[in-house]
Amino acid sequence: MNALPSETLDRMETSVADLRMRLEKPELDPRVVIVDIDSKSLTEVGRFPWSRNHVAELVRQLTDKYQVSAIGFDVSFPEPDTSSGFDVLAQLAQQELKQVPGLDKQLQRLQPAMDYDGLLAGALKGQPVVLGYNLSGTETKGVLPEPAFTEEDLNGRELTAIETSGYEANIPRLQAAAATAGSFSVVTDPDGVVRSTALLQKVGKGYYTTLSLATVAVAINAYAIKPLFEETVDTLSDSQKASGGVEKIAMFSKEGNRLIPVGEALTTTVQFRGKGGPNGGAFRYVSAVDVMKGKVPQDVLEGAIVLVGTTAPGLNDLRATPVNAEYPGVEIHANIVKSILDDQFKVRPSEAFVQEMAMALVVGLVLTLALPALSPLWSVVLSVAVMGAAAFANFYMYSHFDVVLKVAVILLLGAALFVLNVAWGYFFEVRRGRALVSRFGEYVAPELVAEMAEDPEKYNMDGESRELTVMFVDVRGFTTISEGLTPKQLREYINLYLTAMSEDIRDYYRGTLDKYIGDAVMAFWGAPVAFPDHAFRGVATALKMQESAHKLNDDFIKRGWPELKIGIGLNSGPMHVGDMGSAIRRAYTVMGDAVNLGSRLEGITKVYGVGICVGEVTRHAATEFAYRELDLVKVKGKNEPVAIFEPVCLDKDLPEADRAEIARWHEALALVRKQQWDAAQAMLEELHAAHPRGLYALYLERIAIYREHPPGDDWDGVTKFETK
Repeated sequence: MNALPSETLDRMETSVADLRMRLEKPELDPRVVIVDIDSKSLTEVGRFPWSRNHVAELVRQLTDKYQVSAIGFDVSFPEPDTSSGFDVLAQLAQQELKQVPGLDKQLQRLQPAMDYDGLLAGALKGQPVVLGYNLSGTETKGVLPEPAFTEEDLNGRELTAIETSGYEANIPRLQAAAATAGSFSVVTDPDGVVRSTALLQKVGKGYYTTLSLATVAVAINAYAIKPLFEETVDTLSDSQKASGGVEKIAMFSKEGNRLIPVGEALTTTVQFRGKGGPNGGAFRYVSAVDVMKGKVPQDVLEGAIVLVGTTAPGLNDLRATPVNAEYPGVEIHANIVKSILDDQFKVRPSEAFVQEMAMALVVGLVLTLALPALSPLWSVVLSVAVMGAAAFANFYMYSHFDVVLKVAVILLLGAALFVLNVAWGYFFEVRRGRALVSRFGEYVAPELVAEMAEDPEKYNMDGESRELTVMFVDVRGFTTISEGLTPKQLREYINLYLTAMSEDIRDYYRGTLDKYIGDAVMAFWGAPVAFPDHAFRGVATALKMQESAHKLNDDFIKRGWPELKIGIGLNSGPMHVGDMGSAIRRAYTVMGDAVNLGSRLEGITKVYGVGICVGEVTRHAATEFAYRELDLVKVKGKNEPVAIFEPVCLDKDLPEADRAEIARWHEALALVRKQQWDAAQAMLEELHAAHPRGLYALYLERIAIYREHPPGDDWDGVTKFETK
């Protein structure tokens, strides 16, 4: 499959590989234990890094009490520890306190106990402890251990490895006392995810082991780590060739040699087990402070390989991995340790390409021969079954035989054959599909037919209740307009107007045109194709229609025609939608109280001198817009008052001056409802002088009426409309 290089395929293959790893169920391995510098330890011991007398106590407990087989530190000690304060005391003894009798002797007596680096070095001496260090950058700090091997040891063979000139290692005193050290640096893929790690990295002329490799080497008393070169290059995989012909890394010990397969640049794929962390299921975690206090049961740690690391938030040792975006870095090393102990690595064999091609051939032949003879349903069943079988076989080889094979191309092949079969069948089924959709074409706006045709069985004419948004549009003063135009001009006037309004409803926000009623237009959103944001679509369309009306009006005035003004009412709520009518004529339409209220709102736009009026349900559903509250009203046929609003524009586009005007208006409206006529009148006169609006004039008239006919103390601020 390497013959098909593609960035898209690589991403798909990576996703499949990640999924494969997540599907494996972890089993707890008692041989590897993680001593966790967790939040509990930080609370009881103190913030990290700890003074090294505490680290020394941890080491002594692990080696003396628990008799662990090896300790690997996923932390480094690059600078001396002066936290005991001994240096300060020594300086004082030489200067300010030099006259104090016996102080020098006292300091000499205290020095061993206050030499924290010395305490840790003493705890490390002769013990199976592997310190950690970081390989990166160009700066150097501390000293590295002896390399596993050097360029000279390769006898002229070239070895490809990740190289770096910088490192942050341990101070010489500690490094000399430790058994060895290993790098805890990890390799990330371009997407920032850790999927592999380098078992060996090159610094200068030396090759240095990773922490996991060094820790296992100490645990099994290995005396050498060397690369194994494959002499017959033709048998190598591409990754082995890229590593200079290295097939495996050999770890030699008296207990038996271990061979570790490597890929490009001496890396190995990390086999992540579980989601990581104390509850991840693959490795036992114990709190570092419990170890220091001897509270951990003896059988948990005795003879185990211990890795010391941290999961505490803020200590920056959480890594993005295929199984968890916040995976403890120390557990990455634990997974490698387990793989080495089990001699179990996920490997892509040299014959992988042949196996993949054979699988692709089988999938291709089965689908090519069988799909044309099957119905659409059985075609889907067979395609899913064949691709599922290919995926299962791939996972079975991965989980039971540790063989890594690519499967994305095979799945794509199966999907492509299925799509081609469907496309071919479409030419023979298109008439049946068109007949099915034509049932809706009589009732539903044509612009939605194409979308419905993609899944015709999803739609039916049966009545149902849905949350929808309905719109009513009407031309103001249409009788006067019709009297001022000839029949031909009136026809063109109405056609231009209805075309513009219909295009706005259809083309911008996918509304369903219900019907034309003379010069009026009825539309709704949310059926037959459901839109969760139907209220937003309705309000946005209404604002667009007002813009279109203004543009039309400019053209009409140039022709000498009457001015065009439209009123739009919008309301949202539960409505009955479906095929309704008589045996003679039927239509796909909406009915219900929410529809009736939408019609009433259109009618009262002229009362308030606004172009658009929406109900409070619509206003609360389409919160992206800025609104001007108009009133609390009881329309004819409704007992409950309804708040009505005028949408202005998208809230993010509202100029600050307009925002201030709307806020001022809402203050005035509140004063009216409190019957504070003088203050309300003064504010409205100020608003009307700066921004002449019919709304402000209306309320000034109302205030004058209210002064003569006070509404009473029990007035709820509601305006009643007795006409439609």
